[in-house]
Amino acid sequence: MRNVTVPLIVIRHDWMPKVVHKNMVLNMKRLLLLSLVLRLFDLSLPLLRPHENALFIRKSEREIVLLLLYVDDVIITGVNADGIFDLKASLHRTFEMKDLGSLSYFLGLEVISTVDGIYISQAKYASDLLARAKLTDSRIESTPLEPNIRFIPMDGIVLDNPTLYRQLVGKLIYLTITRPDIAYPVHVLSQFLSAPRTTHYVAVLRILRYIKGTIFHGLHFSAYLSLSLQAYSDVDWAGDPTDYRSTTGYCLFLGDSLIFWQAKKQTFTT
Repeated sequence: MRNVTVPLIVIRHDWMPKVVHKNMVLNMKRLLLLSLVLRLFDLSLPLLRPHENALFIRKSEREIVLLLLYVDDVIITGVNADGIFDLKASLHRTFEMKDLGSLSYFLGLEVISTVDGIYISQAKYASDLLARAKLTDSRIESTPLEPNIRFIPMDGIVLDNPTLYRQLVGKLIYLTITRPDIAYPVHVLSQFLSAPRTTHYVAVLRILRYIKGTIFHGLHFSAYLSLSLQAYSDVDWAGDPTDYRSTTGYCLFLGDSLIFWQAKKQTFTT
């Protein structure tokens, strides 16, 4: 089955006086736009998951239109171009807005739309991350983590200045938006933010060198989408040598498109 794909549209709006404090402006903008969108969509919050109160969905027998709000930017997509046009016209009648056209870059995400589907990556973000870590050599790694390696809080020497480690791990967490292949090692190393040591920092550098060799990897959402839902899971069985708790990883595919994944340390020892 071939789904009809409609380009994602980005709109930036600006309708509040500039003399008001910036944070107040953003909050007032958000409240006004939320109020308008609720009227247009005839929906009440929350939608999808309880904390996702910026995604709005209008569904009818012939169309689905989605609107995602982030501060003063709006992304609109759907399966029917007429529905997108009608929503944009309704917004333009109320607010002064600038249509930025098809979505290509948003919050570090690079979006490429083709007849085969949509490809999302964070190549520029990853490149900036490598520059921040000052990895100028040509060395790369074939895997993000050494096989069967285990970390404990007392390994190595405490870093004199843990700031860079924390910054790099924080940026790697954001990179997992399109890089599920590094979700597990990033999750493991994020557990040592309070007192990182040299062994942990070396492991972070290995992840970065792996990214350097796979910088254009990302997610592809096919236009020829099967509605077959498949799930996979794995666990490292008492992988933490300190508390013997396991880390579980799982992912969901819709057809051949990866739509969800997570690596999470279990709460209790099994």
